[in-house]
Amino acid sequence: MQCPSRLATLFAVLFVAAASPGRAEDRSLLVFAAASMKNALDDVDAAFTAKTGIKIVASYAASSTLAKQIEQGAPADVFVSADTEWMDYVSSKKFIEEATRVDLLGSSIVLIAPKDSKIDSVTIAPGFDLARLAGDGKITTGDVKSVPVGKYAKAALEKLGAWQAMEGKFAMADNVRAALTLVARGEATLGIVYATDARIEPGVKIVGTFPADSHPAIVYPVAATAHAGSSADDYLAFLRSTSSKAIFEKYGFRFLIRPTS
Repeated sequence: MQCPSRLATLFAVLFVAAASPGRAEDRSLLVFAAASMKNALDDVDAAFTAKTGIKIVASYAASSTLAKQIEQGAPADVFVSADTEWMDYVSSKKFIEEATRVDLLGSSIVLIAPKDSKIDSVTIAPGFDLARLAGDGKITTGDVKSVPVGKYAKAALEKLGAWQAMEGKFAMADNVRAALTLVARGEATLGIVYATDARIEPGVKIVGTFPADSHPAIVYPVAATAHAGSSADDYLAFLRSTSSKAIFEKYGFRFLIRPTS
């Protein structure tokens, strides 16, 4: 017969083994975030992990792609969208905790060209002739039917009177980082991306900035999903902190809320 101390040790081991999966789950979070967030959010996540010990696994893609994955059952804990429409979409289907939602960041869209392009400074205003500027080349942005940056770009070009002439020249990309890469490689003459993306790619230059009133406000909402782990609240609180604000602003984002700590 086993002695009491050995039985106690065995029960303790079994208890820890049974409890570990839940604790391991609580010590990591899966964050679905718009592709344009990658560099800034990687730094924020590293700072959060250093502070809390909670590991962040981030999945970056177009907000449309991530929203559909959440709808199909992907186990994300937190969703950061590059527009309010895709956050509204998952909210309408009860996939996020609405009480945790906050409009965290803002940005702008810019016209970019390869770094060695002869195209330089461009004034973007009503009557802007983007088709002439692109010449025989292609212009790229995210898919204008679904990817937020593409939707912002189309809205701006329509308001400026440049969409109809340009529509056939567009090479649609799966997300904003894919569009950025096409321009950096010289595979597209021009691109429309977020200013924050242009800042982190040495192979491109900004040649013009779209007026803020030419498109809907660029807003990045964030929320916990309906089945988020218990650490999601701590993560969302950190995103709203002064520490995160400093990181996001370093990358060119506008912090839209008053920091909570």
